[in-house]
Amino acid sequence: MKKIIAAEHIVKVYGQGGERRKVLDGVSVSINEGEFVSVMGPSGSGKSTLLFAVSGMDTVDGGRVFFDGRELGVLQENELADLRRRRMGFVFQQPTLLKNMNLLDNIILPAMRDHRKNVKKITERARTLMKKTGIEGLEKRDITQVSGGQLQRAGICRALLGSPQILFGDEPTGALNQEAAEGIMSLFAEINEAGTAVMLVTHDARIAAKTERILFMCDGQIVSEMRLPKFRETVLEERMEQVVLRMRELGI
Repeated sequence: MKKIIAAEHIVKVYGQGGERRKVLDGVSVSINEGEFVSVMGPSGSGKSTLLFAVSGMDTVDGGRVFFDGRELGVLQENELADLRRRRMGFVFQQPTLLKNMNLLDNIILPAMRDHRKNVKKITERARTLMKKTGIEGLEKRDITQVSGGQLQRAGICRALLGSPQILFGDEPTGALNQEAAEGIMSLFAEINEAGTAVMLVTHDARIAAKTERILFMCDGQIVSEMRLPKFRETVLEERMEQVVLRMRELGI
């Protein structure tokens, strides 16, 4: 299977002088096309830093990161921005939506740079995604008039508008109740089933258990990895137990 991301011995350091700390300490990892990956570990272990590093959202202080064979560290910022916009999607714990725009306009706004001459086409795709994600009929709603789960679904629509090769999620269910979180994870599973790779950062064993590959981090390093078969709801509790047991064994 083709590698979409390859990180080689990457290092990220925060702080200055005697306060310098390696948040990523020589991490090497690859993600293949169509994989469903989660990253777990305690706060400060480097989970989100890893996600930001391999997606080109942040630079590294050592090592190299490749996306589909292209080394991110040698690209200009405008080239990186173009790569992220066209081939990656991002979903965060709190969707960054504008209060002075309705849901539909918030979804299509980032794509307008590439589709200024085809507003109708991109709007139709946005409406299709809203229907698929269960927020059809909310196009004209202000962001203060919908629930947290609906906002997150709008964020997912925006992330998928450009048909990315990989979707990155940094604690995408962290601010949601369990019912809303389950709905979001079902969406991620559908997205992955359609061929898009997914990489999620999470603290929640229930969320990680629904992915097919789990990277466990501690002190800036990947200390263990777990591979699981394709998820079925009937085995959720068993998979959760496996994840929790591995975390206990690792002391994280």
